[in-house]
Parts: sequence; structure tokens; C-alpha cells
Amino acid sequence: MSYQGWLETIAIQRSAATLFNTFTTAKTVIQPEALVSLPPNFFSVGRTLRVRASGGISNIATTPGLMNFQVVIGGVAAFDTGNIQLNATAHTTLPFWIDIELTCRAIGNGTAANLMGQAIVTGKMFTTTAGLTDDTQDMPSVLAPAIAPAVGTGFNSAQTNTLDFFVGFTISNAGNGVQIQQYKVTSEN
Repeated sequence: MSYQGWLETIAIQRSAATLFNTFTTAKTVIQPEALVSLPPNFFSVGRTLRVRASGGISNIATTPGLMNFQVVIGGVAAFDTGNIQLNATAHTTLPFWIDIELTCRAIGNGTAANLMGQAIVTGKMFTTTAGLTDDTQDMPSVLAPAIAPAVGTGFNSAQTNTLDFFVGFTISNAGNGVQIQQYKVTSEN
């Protein structure tokens, strides 16, 4: 039997966000207009979200470090790509794309709710091995997180939650930065 469903856009960014650099702790990188409040009990087991973001990433050449992307629900990083290696060639706001698929696996109070998530991240600045430069690769795609699939950090799905998108770097430098140009969240149920 087929599952009757629909595609609902629940968040969209209408203009370019600020270029953020010189930070390490993950923080919001989208425009305030793209923040959305999810009502209590928005999630049900099996409900999916698709988070897509694209824009520009800059990185330094010498010890560029790592970066990660997070989907934050009610202040909790409900999904985290884990650290993704930046390559050892300097880049200035070159394009990247991230596509995250999230499926609700549990609902409830406290930290009972959780999401299963996986992502694909594409951009010239990413690599799977520290120290590689643009001479050894073209436009790599990285699957994230690079561990066995597991549900993310639990959150309270019985309350109103703000849905947000965070980025963090391991090295604070003016040359390590991110600017989100496009951001959209859809629910595919």
C-alpha cells in the first residue's frame, strides 16, 4: 500500500547571510528570516526533513583545520556531520553544497526524541586526507558523518523548538569562513 504524502517547505532563506569567519564554536550561519519555530509534536516517527544549504567557504592553506555542519533543534545539535577536513590550498568563498536527510526515529519529552541523519557535502575545499591540495582532486563529495550511522542527540519534541543551521571550524582565522547563499528545509510527508 502506498503512503500518501506531500512536500512542505518549512524554512527558506531569501537573501545572502553574513560572511562569518574567525570563530571555532559552532554558531548559526543563516539569516534570522530562515529560522522557524516547530510547534509542539511537529515530529512523528518516520517524518522526514531535508535540509539543503549552499554558499561559499574560505579556508587557509597552512593547517586549514576542519569544519562541521549541524542541524540544531531547540538549542540541541540533533544532527552533526562531524569534522570534515579542509584541503591545504587556500580558497576564497568557493561554492559548496550540503544536502542532509533526517528521519525521526523517536519522539517524546526531555531528550527522548531523536533523528537519524546522513549528509553529502560537495566543494573544492573538502578532502578526506589532511594535507591534500587541489592538485590531487577536483570537486570531492564527502559523506557525513564518517562513522556508522546512528541517531543524533536527543531533544524534546513535545515543546516548541526553533530549527537552526550551525557551522563550526577547528581553527579561528579570518581566512576560514562561510557564507550561506541558499538555505531550504522541506518536510517530505
